[in-house]
Amino acid sequence: MRSFVIVLVLTFSGVSLCGQTENVVRINFLNPAVEIETPTGNTSTFSASLGVGYGGGYPDLTFRNGTSVNSIAPFEDTGFIYIIAPFLDLQHKWFYNFQKRLNRKKSTENNSGNFISLRLISRGPSITENVNRTSDFDIAIGPTWGIQRRLNKNLHLLFDIGPQYYLDTKGNGNIWPIMIQINLGVDL
Repeated sequence: MRSFVIVLVLTFSGVSLCGQTENVVRINFLNPAVEIETPTGNTSTFSASLGVGYGGGYPDLTFRNGTSVNSIAPFEDTGFIYIIAPFLDLQHKWFYNFQKRLNRKKSTENNSGNFISLRLISRGPSITENVNRTSDFDIAIGPTWGIQRRLNKNLHLLFDIGPQYYLDTKGNGNIWPIMIQINLGVDL
């Protein structure tokens, strides 16, 4: 427990035992976007992604035939829910295992490491969807735990998971217990 507290204090204070975050520009493929990740400290970064991607519907913000997606019984649902829309994804990451990676002779290049973060994602008007949204804009914010790795020379992998609070411009909102993000991209 004591070492966990020390890691948290060092992580959030930006103190680095080793390793150094760096500027990275990347193109993501799974949800196509351009991303810029810039250091905010020795072990922290801020990333901003702008793109067009796939997203599901939030229960209190999406409807089918006048019925909330949340109230549709699983066997009555007519299929997979999708919304393809432009998005802005902002994330502040605090890396906590740079020293461990270096001790094991693993790279921290292009900010390869495990992190905790605060993530905000906003979607705009849909390009296509199979539900009706309560508003053309929605926002979700929440903490995440994740990993990102530089694979091969320029390939980037990111996975993070955590709860989020979502809302639209009309004040509708709720908590979504588990948000998952998986991204593949190329570091430029």
